[in-house]
Amino acid sequence: MIKKITLILLSSILLAFPAIAAKGLAFVHGTGNQTDAYSDYWTGNFVNSVKAGLPDSSKYTVINCDFDQYMWNTNASGCLAGQLTTFINNNNITDLVLLTHSNGGNVVRWILSNPTWDSRYPAIISKVNKVIAVAPSSLGTPLADAVQQGNFFESALGWLLGYDSDAVKQQQTSWMSYYNQSWLQGTSGRPALPATFKTVVGSDVESAIWDGDSYCAGYHNQVALETTQNWLDSCSDGFLNCSSQSGAGSVWFYDTQWTNGGEPLSHQQSRRDCFNLDVIIRNDI
Repeated sequence: MIKKITLILLSSILLAFPAIAAKGLAFVHGTGNQTDAYSDYWTGNFVNSVKAGLPDSSKYTVINCDFDQYMWNTNASGCLAGQLTTFINNNNITDLVLLTHSNGGNVVRWILSNPTWDSRYPAIISKVNKVIAVAPSSLGTPLADAVQQGNFFESALGWLLGYDSDAVKQQQTSWMSYYNQSWLQGTSGRPALPATFKTVVGSDVESAIWDGDSYCAGYHNQVALETTQNWLDSCSDGFLNCSSQSGAGSVWFYDTQWTNGGEPLSHQQSRRDCFNLDVIIRNDI
């Protein structure tokens, strides 16, 4: 009889509590229409290393959306909201970390800044603990301006920017200034974001042929980014000025402060397992 009462009490206690909450991680890519961001954007080495920082390393998702669109587009933030909602619900996520790169930070900021835009946004926002934004294009880039002007960048930077897409138009510096002043939170003079938004800033590009570090993430990418850096500030990752990367939220660290050997991270290298970046992020998660 006592045993039966005990079992009934235990059952009542278990039923009174929801399923055990979980911490989750979502990898949010940058500009581009991704169908296999795990392989093509981040690479398995990076994803598998970073997700090891989770209490349960199976609680992660790699987002695949069309971020060639404007950030508010159904195929951009709408797609992201759908995939995050499914991930959250299927895994009972209550503590969500978003790891973004480049324009992915803008799409995430759109969701965090506009809770009434989509009925799914509030539930997502309530779960987001922090955003780790690696090389976010928060203030846009002069290279997007150059592409829109139709000079040689239109062909030379197609591999990086995706040519004349809406996302490229969006990342023009004057356009991002308007969005930051009118629609997005987290920049100077604007309301704070509802979750921590901390940035990793890439400050330089190295492409010396004799330097083995120049081959991480592909030597040809380093050479291309070294070229485009001529049209940017001295502090830049070959695609974004440091001022743009640090324009929203707070700076977590500049690459050379924490990377192995004080190596800088180009825009390509900051989504790869270069110079211990993956371990730094893993430990923070």
